[in-house]
Formats: sequence, C-alpha cells, structure tokens
Amino acid sequence: MTLKSVTIVIPIYNERDNIYVLKNAIHKIFAGLHYKYNILYVDDGSSDGTPGILAKVSQFDDRVEYVSLSRNFGHQAALKAGLDMADGDCVISMDGDMQHPASVLPLLLKQWEEGYDIVNTVRLEDKKLSYFKRKSSRLFYKLINHLSEFEIRAGSADFRLVSRKALDVICSLNEHDPFFRGLVSWIGFSQTHVVYQADERSFGSSKYSFKKMVQLAVRGITSFSIRPLYVAIYPGILISLMSSLYIPYALYSYFAGEAQPGWTSLIVTVSFFSGLQLMLLGIIGMYLGKVTNEVKKRPVYIIKESSLTKIANFI
Repeated sequence: MTLKSVTIVIPIYNERDNIYVLKNAIHKIFAGLHYKYNILYVDDGSSDGTPGILAKVSQFDDRVEYVSLSRNFGHQAALKAGLDMADGDCVISMDGDMQHPASVLPLLLKQWEEGYDIVNTVRLEDKKLSYFKRKSSRLFYKLINHLSEFEIRAGSADFRLVSRKALDVICSLNEHDPFFRGLVSWIGFSQTHVVYQADERSFGSSKYSFKKMVQLAVRGITSFSIRPLYVAIYPGILISLMSSLYIPYALYSYFAGEAQPGWTSLIVTVSFFSGLQLMLLGIIGMYLGKVTNEVKKRPVYIIKESSLTKIANFI
C-alpha cells in the first residue's frame, strides 16, 4: 500500500533557535503516523544566521528541505514560496515560532482523511495576551468580515491543511499581493476547522508589530472587496457636514459687511467638499496602487538558495 505524502511548509524570519525544536516536535508526531512527510522551511531574508542553520539541518536530515529568499518579502510571500514548491498529497502550513503546536497535526490529517479539502484552525483566546492585543485581534476580524464579501473566523491564522486539489487552484491564482486567509475562503471546496490552544514561544519574540497587523488588515480588505469605496462616502459626508458648521459664520460675516466679495462662497464651497474629496481620493489611490503592482507582474518572491534539487522559476 502506497503511503500518502505530507509536506509541512514553515515560513520563518529570524527564528534560528526554534528550528531544531520544531523539527524534532514534528518528527515525534509523525513517528506515530503512517505517512511519508517532509518539512520545507522558507527563510524570509533572516539576518540572524538562519540560512546557515537550515543548510546544516537539511544536510544531515533527509526529511528537511529549505528555501532562502533574497530578502524579506513578508510572511505571505514566503508562505506562497513554500506552497508553490510543496509536492505532498496535502500541505500543512504553520509558523516557526512554536505557537502552532505540532500536536494538532494528527487532527488536521484526520479531517483530511474524512474527505475535507481544507482544514483550517481557530485559536482559542489566550488570556495572557494584553488587553490591547486581544481587542485589536477581535477588531481585525470584525472589520474584515464587515467590509469583505467572505467570512474569516476570529482566531484564524495561516495554520491549516490544504489538499493537493485545492492547493493547485491556490497556486494558479498567482496574485502579487496574496492574502491566504481570504484566498482559502474564496476558492470554496469542502472546508472545516479544528480549535487549538497556542503554545508558548520557546525562543525569540513576536515579529508581528501593530503596524504589520494594520497592513495585513488593509491587504485583506482591499484584496477581496470594493466596499471601502462605498463606505468612504459616509465618513466623507460626515466630515463635510461637520465642516459645514463653518458656513453660518461665513454667512454672518457676509451680511454684517465684514467679508470681502467672493470670500463667503469660496469658504462655503471649500469647507463642504474638501473632507469628502480627500477621503475618496485616498481610498481610490490605495486601490489604484494595488492595480499598478499587479500590472507590473514583478515576482512575489526571489529565491537566493535552496536545498531542493530542482527549482522552477516560481513567481
């Protein structure tokens, strides 16, 4: 009987101390499972010596491969690089900071064996996180679900299993600015989820700053919905109404003879339309920028080196 194959894709950035720990944890889990498997690390331009460690690990462990990108392209680009080169019957993506526990892998595989093409994960809320972190996370999912045309469960992450059939579709999309939580929901297929409790970091600190969280939210919203173009109208109108409070003063100055000819009409017009125009132009500009990046057709990532024996020009 031919064993099914599994590829575990792990994008990492400055996680040198977690490489061995995570690799050993995965080996321990698969020792009790009947699958062929390999681990594919994707180094996203690390500056802490990660590529050298990956080269050494892959040399002595034939189940470990690595790809090193030429610079830091971002988590989603690194994830795409791994998915493009994964060759398993199914692919499991997970972070390299040990917060996605290897103990969940059998649960994902069990759901796959039951016929699901995509098995997502939902993280239980960690009470140890700061109030701001928990609140901003909830706000992220509420905002993206309200503005987008699909739903992402709160607590979702890029920790999931994808079948070969679904993965081929995802890789064929080849978007310049991919947002995989949205793409996975958008393509459909049979999907389910499992819940898990995030583990503590073994080493290092989180690389996801508040700025990166905001950038991820903007990417998700603008990649899958044009609703912000409509929503922009409402705050624009509100700003215009608030600025119109200046109109009574302008009229008073006019009738009191204190205004120069033409001043009143100019002030009223500028006050009313400036807020609306600036809001709309900003959001339209954001969408135009995304279109410009797509038209350029630049590679999503560039490979500097790899342990894989054969690499196509993936972009």
